[in-house]
Amino acid sequence: MNIESCREYCLGKPLATEDTPFDETTLVIRVMNKIFACLDMERPDLVVLKCDPAYAIELRDRYSAIEGAWHWNKKYWNQIFFHGDVDDDLLCSLIDHSYDEVVKKMPKKTQELIHKANNNL
Repeated sequence: MNIESCREYCLGKPLATEDTPFDETTLVIRVMNKIFACLDMERPDLVVLKCDPAYAIELRDRYSAIEGAWHWNKKYWNQIFFHGDVDDDLLCSLIDHSYDEVVKKMPKKTQELIHKANNNL
């Protein structure tokens, strides 16, 4: 996977949007205004994704391409390098996990709206 295909996959999630709130080169991808992925055009070799804290530690121990995200709360955020030991299937799974982690913290009505949008895809 590369930065373009990662962006496309993320934007394929229900109600996903993108913006550049920090600067012109840092692209965040959100669901209902909550960030679930971050891509930096100046560092096109990685993506930052939200993760369950216990799972984040397990992933960092198992894969050299996954580490705590620089400038993010390392308890919840991993940075994953595209050209390491994480294949595309796992990376897609981690994007799905990040999206789900964000959605599950939302109010039930918002979750229902997202699930409805997902069923319409």
